[in-house]
Amino acid sequence: MPPTEPDVRWQSIMEAAPFNIDLELAVHDREGMHALVFPCRRILGGWANATTHKRIDLRPTHWRQWSH
Repeated sequence: MPPTEPDVRWQSIMEAAPFNIDLELAVHDREGMHALVFPCRRILGGWANATTHKRIDLRPTHWRQWSH
């Protein structure tokens, strides 16, 4: 059986994003949806840059598993 590919579809932020996994986040503004260029991790009360572990202040609208 071949290995399964990660799900690359965007999930609404309303659907609970998992903890302990690198995620790609997107934000929506008047120009459209924009994906962040670095992996993020869900932490209690918000989000952190998965590489630097620093908390980031943003309100993402969508998420998916990081696959870069």
